[in-house]
Order: sequence, then C-alpha cells, then structure tokens
Amino acid sequence: MPKYVFHYFPVKALGESARLLLAYGGQEFEDNRVTMEDWPAFKPSTPFGQMPVLEIDGKKYAQSMAIARYLGRKFGLSGDDIEMDFEIDQNIEFVNDIRAKAASVHYEPDEAAKEKKHEDFAKNVYPFLISKLDEMIKKNKGHIAAGKLTWADFVFAGMFDYLKAMLRMPDLEQKYPSFKQVIDAVYANPKVKAYSDNLPKSEHNI
Repeated sequence: MPKYVFHYFPVKALGESARLLLAYGGQEFEDNRVTMEDWPAFKPSTPFGQMPVLEIDGKKYAQSMAIARYLGRKFGLSGDDIEMDFEIDQNIEFVNDIRAKAASVHYEPDEAAKEKKHEDFAKNVYPFLISKLDEMIKKNKGHIAAGKLTWADFVFAGMFDYLKAMLRMPDLEQKYPSFKQVIDAVYANPKVKAYSDNLPKSEHNI
C-alpha cells in the first residue's frame, strides 16, 4: 500500500480540502503540519517552493487544486463524463476566483490601501460574485457542480472559514444557507466527521 504524507501549515486555508478528501477516502496519511519556524528549512524540498504538497511513496506533488482533483478521481468524486468534469472544473475555478480577489485585499501590505480596496470590493465586487455562487449552488441542489457530491464540494468546505475571514463576512452561511448545504454534505460523511472531531482544538482555525 502506498504511503501518503500531506504537508501543509497548521491551518485550514488551502490545505484542508486534501485532508478532508483523504479522510473521506479512508486513506491513512501522515498529516505533517509544518510550522512557520520550520517552513524555511522545509521549503527547498517542495516542488515549487510552496505548499500544500502531497507525497506518495516519496514523490512530492504540489498545487492544491491538482491535489484535490487527483484525490477526487481516486475516491470516486469526479464527474460521470468529460463534460461533467468540465463543469466541475469551471465552477470550482469560479470559487477560486472569489478567493483570489478576497486574498488580493487581505494580503495588501499598505493598510490604507487595504481598507480602501476592501470598501470598494465589498460594495462593487463581492455582492455580484457571491450572488452568482449562491445561484450556482442552488442550481446544483446544494453542491458546487454536477448536482451531486464531488471533490469541488470538499475544496469549498475546506477553504470556507478562510474565505469568510478574507471577505470579512463571519455570518456568510447564515446569509446564504446554500453555502451551509455544501459544507454539511461534506461533513455528513462519517469518516470526514471523525477526522474533524479528532482535530486538536487549536487546529479549528482558518
């Protein structure tokens, strides 16, 4: 049996989707949570100088979306045909676009520029994107794509707390119940729930 090691920081952010998918698949894995102190020493050993990294029998693979897509295929969470896979890719890339826009504000180093940009995006950018996301999930019966549970739901559920923090919308799932439907569908799986329940309290973060 192949040995799996998942390398990421001790946060959810862009790494939790892979952990959730590995849990769903019942795949034993070493969860290597690299601290910021250890990161500079570990960084040169990664494919592109970034994490997450999924290591399979010593070979390291990078890019969060590629990892999630691979695990989705491995555990039967892909589409039924190439067109359905196309839809899954399309819809999760749209979700990732929202995250990227929010990140461009969140990581702005100039505080004055950051606040100005957030005010602009909160008024002119986020409402349209979030309403489109809500519409998309409703159309797919509480899922990101294909009208069923796919790996895209795990990506959304894994990054949701991170997304809320960057958008500065702590009550996002209350305003948009469809978002909670996606998250609930992921965490309803007994193996995923067991993984989540066993996390140290300090790891329940963004």
